[in-house]
Amino acid sequence: MKLFLFATISLLFTIQVYAQTNVTITGNIADKETKSVLSYCSVALFKSSDSTLVNGVLAGEHGIFKFENIPADQYYIEAQYIGYHKLFLSLPEIKAGQSLVRLPTILLEADARTLREIDVKAERQTVENKIDRQVYRADKFLNSQGGTAIDVLKNTPSVTVNSEGDIRMRGSSGFLVLINGKPVQTDPALILNQIPANTIENIEVITSPSARFDPDGKAGIINITTKAALPGSRSFSANAQGGLPAIYTYHNLHNPVRFGGDATFSLQSEKWDFNVSGSYLRNDIAGRRTGDVNTTIHSIFTSFPSDGERSFIRENYTIRSSIAFKPNIYNTFSAGIYKGYRSQSRRADIVYHNTKTDLSNGDIVGRITYFNSNVARKSSDIMLGNLDYVHIFTNKSSLTLSGLAENADLDGLTTNINLDEPKRQIVLQKTKNPSTNPLNAYRLKADYAIEIGKGKLETGYQYRNQVQKGNFQYQDLDHDSGYYVIVPQFSSNTKVINRIQSVYGQYSAKPGKLEYIAGLRYEYSTRAFTAGKQPVRDLYLSNIFPSLNLQYKWSESLVAKAGYSKRVQRSTNSELNPFPEREHSETLESGDPDILPELIDLTEIGVVKDFKKGSVFATLYNQRIKNVVNRVNSVYNDTILNRIYTNAGLATSWGLEAGTTFNVNRWWQWYAGGNVYRYKIKGSLFDKNVNVNTSSVVYSINANTTFKVSPTFQLQWTVSYLSKRVTAQGEDSRFIVPTATAKKTFLKGRLAATLQWQNIDLGLLGTNRQRITTFGKDFFTTTNYIQETDIFLLNISYNLNQASKKARLPSSEFGEKEF
Repeated sequence: MKLFLFATISLLFTIQVYAQTNVTITGNIADKETKSVLSYCSVALFKSSDSTLVNGVLAGEHGIFKFENIPADQYYIEAQYIGYHKLFLSLPEIKAGQSLVRLPTILLEADARTLREIDVKAERQTVENKIDRQVYRADKFLNSQGGTAIDVLKNTPSVTVNSEGDIRMRGSSGFLVLINGKPVQTDPALILNQIPANTIENIEVITSPSARFDPDGKAGIINITTKAALPGSRSFSANAQGGLPAIYTYHNLHNPVRFGGDATFSLQSEKWDFNVSGSYLRNDIAGRRTGDVNTTIHSIFTSFPSDGERSFIRENYTIRSSIAFKPNIYNTFSAGIYKGYRSQSRRADIVYHNTKTDLSNGDIVGRITYFNSNVARKSSDIMLGNLDYVHIFTNKSSLTLSGLAENADLDGLTTNINLDEPKRQIVLQKTKNPSTNPLNAYRLKADYAIEIGKGKLETGYQYRNQVQKGNFQYQDLDHDSGYYVIVPQFSSNTKVINRIQSVYGQYSAKPGKLEYIAGLRYEYSTRAFTAGKQPVRDLYLSNIFPSLNLQYKWSESLVAKAGYSKRVQRSTNSELNPFPEREHSETLESGDPDILPELIDLTEIGVVKDFKKGSVFATLYNQRIKNVVNRVNSVYNDTILNRIYTNAGLATSWGLEAGTTFNVNRWWQWYAGGNVYRYKIKGSLFDKNVNVNTSSVVYSINANTTFKVSPTFQLQWTVSYLSKRVTAQGEDSRFIVPTATAKKTFLKGRLAATLQWQNIDLGLLGTNRQRITTFGKDFFTTTNYIQETDIFLLNISYNLNQASKKARLPSSEFGEKEF
């Protein structure tokens, strides 16, 4: 009803305006010195009496602009174009009876200082620091070309990825992912592994989010902005990738296959903005693992060392399209759709040597050697859709109505077979674990923004609904009948429903050298969880999430900033499910149906210093996590460990993050980022039966150096290093991944060939391998994951952009890029 009244009032207002107006104002924009036209310049028309915005347009390809149906009054024009001084022009009074007002050519004067800055920054800026985030240019990281968003993120100081693909932001595994500002509720790793790196413009690491963002994600937010056409242009790009034959295959069952490609077409005119892209990637990796596990139960010591293949077959494809229509300055309609599919098959063909020893007398009471083939296939089929409407009022305030729907089909099938060794002809055990875990979610939101005083007030309301159902089965082969039988002990059905309503308000301003954003968000949420035939467990939460960002410009080259944000990390289906799942011969995994969400306080303070040949930033941060969730191991039986998710008390993290870009000269550039933090957890588990009090210092380094051998040829060397990390019950060893890249461009930059040497090792560095160790009073487990090294990939890219040279600079201040 409210939307209907709003639409009716808008229609009556429009009819009234059109009834009173019939004047057209037209003119053209050109460079003052060269007299060449300025295509797609931003031109706005204001009332002289109160500076009310009447209309705003982009000039056409030939620099011509037009305002239609303008009532009689006194007006002025504001014209702006990046690289030129802004110009204000008072118009002759528009009188009743006039039909056409033709203005003389408006000449803009080039800003030499700005043009110099643009030229310099385009060469040197890998990272841009803003009040609440760091923005990284994806094309600066040559090692990520042909890969996914994960490969871009690996280069930032805030993010680390270990050998198992575990993504952490400032040491925390929980963070929210946005695509062009639109939130995604699916597991971040799934969506980040789907998005092609070649379609990414920037990666924004938002470490101190303001109140207008969802409070989800204990470490903050990662926003991915994708490439789009410039105003008034068409663009097309295509990329193809192929992998050279593997140097090391580790005697795996299948040799790894690597190839892929992606293409993007964009079109933007004065009223329309259209984009469509698609990608495919096959990116297998060979490898092996060696491990040792032992348990002690009633004086029986069981040891089962193992060794064998551990490889991955990985396949992705994505399709994305968006369209926006802007009939006039007051209204913008946009819609978008994204579909991404990812499948991964992990093969672990392992030989186990199982020995049982009686500790009371040292006698061996049992011994068996067997072959275990465990293949875990997982797939994610994600569909996102959005519909948005933006209305700009004459007082420059704006109303945005948005709807977003998400569907994610998450399926899995693990097959497990134990055979006698070495003949491998007798089946000792055969099982399979089919699972489905679909997620369906939607959100509706309304946002209003208005300029008050020297700042902007933003407020809004949002409703979120999220439903995730899980069906997990454990099926054991009955050797007599030949049929699989469901084992109820390891099978379950789950359902979790989250409903969240929130309102927020925030005010931002930039008085003098100070810039600030202060906000408050209130959220009321309900969670209903059902597992099997157990009663529904309801959780009701009412929380306030304050945020504050400050930035002070001490000088043209020195900026200080500080931020505070309160966050929440909501529990997943896996963390809630009390029934044990057995997806591997060595482990069970279960959760806690009464687990509480983690509540996090994020605080940071930092400085940014620009100097002649680069810049440097440093940020001191603190994370305080209440109800921290830990995965704890215990002994289930002599050969199986039980992993349980549960709240473990309070965790704190103090860290320092720093980064720099340094231009040694015109042909040699350095970029480096690092993060060091001390993580401490103190609390208890299992009704205070197990005390937890552990801490560790972890550091990581991501760096590259680029040599521009010629204007069309450059070399880049990259290294990512993650130090040893102490966990709640063990430690993870260090992890290092060096990469070298050579890039050659042709046809004035339109065609590019890139050769990548990934995971450089040469048998010397211990690259792309990590040992993970866990222990307790009655168990010990250690596994060394060894993944493929010295991988060579060739990428060919072609970019066609029909925009003129001038069209590379302008950007309209009106409208908003949507998903």
